Amino acid sequence: MKIAITATGTTLENDVDARFGRCPYFIIVEPDTMEYEYIDNAGIQAGGGAGIAAAQMVVGKGAEAVLTGSCGPNAYNVLSPAGIKVFTGVAGNIRDVIEDYKEGRFKESAQANVSSHHGKG
Repeated sequence: MKIAITATGTTLENDVDARFGRCPYFIIVEPDTMEYEYIDNAGIQAGGGAGIAAAQMVVGKGAEAVLTGSCGPNAYNVLSPAGIKVFTGVAGNIRDVIEDYKEGRFKESAQANVSSHHGKG
């Protein structure tokens, strides 16, 4: 099972980025082995559609869950129908967050938790 985490940097020692569509990186990790890769979020500077592009990228990477601080409706409406569980309100060190996820400490979001274009400002 792969999970995608919005990240401020390229390692498990960095923090979760509060924004989904405009985070600088995604860490794609296999929680059982802790093997991971990072990917640049190419849509970070996009004028519009950053959330949709980021969500499509996460879907393409085969993630089954997303851990992030916030997720807008455009991204959520790509992730949820693809069967990807979205967990919002996540903050802190990525390695610690993965352990919290494995322990079941996060509640799956039933909808977006911010409005469209929230991360742009």
